[in-house]
Amino acid sequence: MRNIMDVSELDAIYGPASSGAVTKVVDRLVPLYRDWIAAARFCVLTTVGPEGTDGSPRGEDGPVVRIIDDKTLHMPDWRGNNRLDSLRNVVRDGRVSLMLMVPGSETVIRVNGTATLTADPEVTQSFEQRGRQPKTVIVVTVREAYFQCAKSIMRAGLWSRDDSAGLPTAGQFLRDRDAAFDAETYDATYPDEARERMW
Repeated sequence: MRNIMDVSELDAIYGPASSGAVTKVVDRLVPLYRDWIAAARFCVLTTVGPEGTDGSPRGEDGPVVRIIDDKTLHMPDWRGNNRLDSLRNVVRDGRVSLMLMVPGSETVIRVNGTATLTADPEVTQSFEQRGRQPKTVIVVTVREAYFQCAKSIMRAGLWSRDDSAGLPTAGQFLRDRDAAFDAETYDATYPDEARERMW
């Protein structure tokens, strides 16, 4: 197998980008993008750091990010597993990408930019849910935003199918690393426990 090592070779294989793929890019959140992003409840946050890249799913019962102005988004960091992979990367590098989705829509919005992390009480308290607040909020400065064509969602049938039958459960993944782990109890009790720890 021969790897492609030069961008010019890549360009020769694919040819130029379509005009729409270039003109759709905006450098701030214009009204149409603001409306769409305000409806997004799920995104993948991608960061980069010394150890490499990290992609982290983020979801919310409401907008997954808060639009502050046409260049700024706030994303609360709700309770998780405390690995802090994304947050460590934000502190050390700052380059981020968001892939925002709305259930049922085949459109995906991509946002590229930089981020910082704040624990300012005025900011964290503004996200209070059920008496709880995030410990930190990711502050994203938008460099570019654009919609992604729908073909990948259409190919995957993402919102129209369920292929989960027979797949390993979270408990089974954990037991694979620790033979003594009680996977059945974990899987049975996790949904209720998670509901208590959403925020």
